[in-house]
Amino acid sequence: MIRLLIRQFVTKPLNGCTDEAAVRKQYGTMSGSVGIILNLMLFLGKLIAGLISGSIAITADALNNLSDAGSSIVTLVGFRMAGRKPDIEHPFGHGRIEYISGLIVSFIILMMGYQLLLDSVGKIRAPELVGLELLPAVILIASILVKMWMAHFNSFLAQKIHSEAMKATAADSRSDAISTTALLIGMAIGSYFQIPLDGWLGLLVSVLILKTGFDSAKDTISPLLGQPPEPEFVEEIEQTVLSYPEIIGIHDLIVHNYGPGRVMVSLHAEVDGDGELFYLHDLIDNIERELGEKLSCMVTIHLDPIDTHNPLLDQLRETARLAVESIDSRCSIHDVRLVSGSSHNNLIFDILVPHDLKLTDEEIRKQVTDKIPETENGIRIFTVISIDRDFTGRS
Repeated sequence: MIRLLIRQFVTKPLNGCTDEAAVRKQYGTMSGSVGIILNLMLFLGKLIAGLISGSIAITADALNNLSDAGSSIVTLVGFRMAGRKPDIEHPFGHGRIEYISGLIVSFIILMMGYQLLLDSVGKIRAPELVGLELLPAVILIASILVKMWMAHFNSFLAQKIHSEAMKATAADSRSDAISTTALLIGMAIGSYFQIPLDGWLGLLVSVLILKTGFDSAKDTISPLLGQPPEPEFVEEIEQTVLSYPEIIGIHDLIVHNYGPGRVMVSLHAEVDGDGELFYLHDLIDNIERELGEKLSCMVTIHLDPIDTHNPLLDQLRETARLAVESIDSRCSIHDVRLVSGSSHNNLIFDILVPHDLKLTDEEIRKQVTDKIPETENGIRIFTVISIDRDFTGRS
């Protein structure tokens, strides 16, 4: 069924690229259209079931499906707007609208959950016995099956095009299926034992809806604020760059995410300072091109020449490395260079530290400087240290 829908809606194949705007727009249109139709059908069915049984819990579940239909409209509009090409006012494109649409979906879920919570508390204060009749039971069972399929459908699409908005929709459908199942079981128990559970069941449904809303909001707010890249993405970059024998090391890796298909990567690549400049420049161009094609991103690599034929620098570099790692094994050094003078030498380097390291920059500098010799071969050594933070999110 899902593959049939894909053939109907998606005219452009993925061809290995999940970030192309036109492809994402078609998948988003499919997800939104299916969601609108099915949620409206579920709303009408549950509304009828709620009116027949007089159950606030079933009516609440029906209104939840109506909000889901509204969420699907937001998702549909969001994907279509995200597919717009970059313009003068938005040179990085409109990809983040997809995250915003997912956030709006989360807020709709939260508002509906809060309203259902209030209604359920009112029903608890004034309880009524609600029986479970055949037609409402059949409608609820059909709703559970439909929502389970919708969860699978949106989860499949979310994995296929790496969409947080679809992931949020899938989570919402999964939560709906669980809450409706709990509602059906609770109503059956209440009807059999003649216990007024309707308000409590409505309360359970509302809590599950609120949890889904909070989880979905968290997942969509993070990329908007600027979350670290996926570890697999960082590892792929490092492996690709370091696969070239001329590259000695890399550092200052930063990934900017402006939405699917608009990922900007910058890094520094260390090379032998005695290498031929034009050859190395061409090499960097080739690496940028390979990364761009492989990871669907825009890449800028800064060439960092380092001195690889200075025994004194090698010795001081190793001393600095050990001093830095003694503070925290996750710390590392880069851009190590020795500027020689007649009266003293300047040992200059950067230290990369994780964000959760509790030491201040000055404390780090002092601990490292104390472990580096003040003189070498009768010449004084001054350390000039810069502190960098790790933007890859690794711990």
